[in-house]
Amino acid sequence: MEEIRKVKAILEKVKHDLRRGGKAFNDTIPVGVMIEVPSAAIIIDRILSEVDFLSIGTNDLVQYTLAVDRDNELVSQYYQSLHPAVIWLIQHVVDTATRARKAVSVCGEIAGDPLYTPLLVGLGVREFSMNPISIPDVKKAVRSLSLKEAQSIAEYAVRLSTAGEIENLLESKKEA
Repeated sequence: MEEIRKVKAILEKVKHDLRRGGKAFNDTIPVGVMIEVPSAAIIIDRILSEVDFLSIGTNDLVQYTLAVDRDNELVSQYYQSLHPAVIWLIQHVVDTATRARKAVSVCGEIAGDPLYTPLLVGLGVREFSMNPISIPDVKKAVRSLSLKEAQSIAEYAVRLSTAGEIENLLESKKEA
């Protein structure tokens, strides 16, 4: 919260300086944040009171939620994007942002993997940020299911207990 408020204070100072200098600028610059650590996801309601939009950085969120460095060969097998704790955090952030009528996007490997698309859409994600090469496959995944189907998948997935169970669910829906 302190960092957000510092950035907003700097932004206001710059706006003041531009006004004083007679410079034209957009006075309604939206301010957003990346949600990449569990502590930010847990207090998302407070963060949303300070910002206009947010993006969930899934790569770091997974790493910090599970305390696993995906680049460390000794523990990388424990880096599980579909771990129930990660899914819960994503759902919590999206639900809270939706209630606050704030835009929320998801970026990271999860956003660009069509296997995850039904789950993310079902959780309420409507904006994805990904490498351009992933767009056709994710777009195809979005078009291949109804919102009701995606919501049903997500409702079931959040009740599962392991990353493996969630992955099996998503794989079974992909094949159907």
